[in-house]
Amino acid sequence: MQKTKVAIVGLGTVGSGVARLLLDHGDRTARHAGRTLWLERAVVRDLDKPRDVDLPAGILTDDVEAVYDDPEIAVVAHLVGGLEPARTIMIRLLEAGKDVVTANKALLADHGPELFTLARKLGRTIAFEASVAGGIPIITNISQCLSANGILSLEGILNGTSNFILSQMDRQGVAYSEAVAEAQRLGFAEADPTMDVDGSDAAQKLAILAHLAFGAQVDWRQIPRVGIDSLDIDDLRYAADLGYAIKLLAEAKLVDGKLDLHVSPTLIKRRTPLAEVHGAFNAVRVVGDAVGPVFYHGQGAGQMPTASAVVADLIDTAVGRTRLTFETLEPFSTASPPRVSLRNSDELPGRYYFRLRAMDHPGTLAAITGVFGKHRLSIASVLQQDRAEADASSAAEDCVPLMIMSHEGAEGAGRAVAEEIESLGVVRGHVTRLRVKNP
Repeated sequence: MQKTKVAIVGLGTVGSGVARLLLDHGDRTARHAGRTLWLERAVVRDLDKPRDVDLPAGILTDDVEAVYDDPEIAVVAHLVGGLEPARTIMIRLLEAGKDVVTANKALLADHGPELFTLARKLGRTIAFEASVAGGIPIITNISQCLSANGILSLEGILNGTSNFILSQMDRQGVAYSEAVAEAQRLGFAEADPTMDVDGSDAAQKLAILAHLAFGAQVDWRQIPRVGIDSLDIDDLRYAADLGYAIKLLAEAKLVDGKLDLHVSPTLIKRRTPLAEVHGAFNAVRVVGDAVGPVFYHGQGAGQMPTASAVVADLIDTAVGRTRLTFETLEPFSTASPPRVSLRNSDELPGRYYFRLRAMDHPGTLAAITGVFGKHRLSIASVLQQDRAEADASSAAEDCVPLMIMSHEGAEGAGRAVAEEIESLGVVRGHVTRLRVKNP
């Protein structure tokens, strides 16, 4: 049987999973590829570091030049995180005549146009299914399977770490700090989980999906984003009382020819598909003008789900399918102007949940509702907790928790309402404002 030699650069958690699939299930990959995917080299920084995969003698090396210089290695799984040296390594691989498979969404979000332009110039390809939503084949579905559609919207839970933390807070009743510690203990969160919990990771992935689905050329830093790091467990409890779960939702939607993009904690009606995504799972809902709504759900991170996506890309690259789609679709091309422009974030429509602590005095509610009226944001409901049920700090200040749900209004109005209410003399502390998804 024909043999295609491959290499892995970066033998961390995902790289070890890729090696295991190639070595332990070579018959399976050969059946799908029509050839043997032969693991020739695995490049690491530290040869002495313990690993959870047994490699045949001669494969492991700390010399990436051995991959650049070997003309028989045709495809490389680029599994180096971060921006540098990941960017330099990918450039060197392309210049050495290698096709590349990557899982590095941060690199694509920051340097996608540069790297894909270079690959096209050199006649090489880059496959990146594993960069978004782990084992869910969302890249292929948007760029190929749904190609007969104009995509109208997509929304999803794109960060498994945040979803695990929120699930722990919601289902186990633990505080945010405890949920983060548990995520770190189980390997779902890094020692520094900032990129996951502040919405940056989800924004990077959303930027990639928005490019594929809508032709948007957007710096992920331009996407309005709010993380889960400021959430209090009370928000999840009150949301549950109102019949909602809170999820970190990434959304892209065409409205009047302009694209709405944002990442934010969002109240979602319970017993709807997105609200029932728990643990480290991801989910994406896509609406096409021909197919209607379709829903994808699966493990969005972890060793084997992500390795599954990487190996599928290795197979497609070895067979030649990646080259066909790469040349036809021209992902991350800057040769043509963007097909859509972004809508001003202040104009983004939405419903909102407000939580605040207000003085339990006559006239308090009138002062607060007056702010809503001033900014033309209509109130849908008000829930005031009885003082006997309030926490000790609220009771000591003669305050009660107040939850207000609005009707739909502009993002700018919602922000202005929260800021002005917070400055009122009858309100104590920070005002929490979260988006509410329409059913």
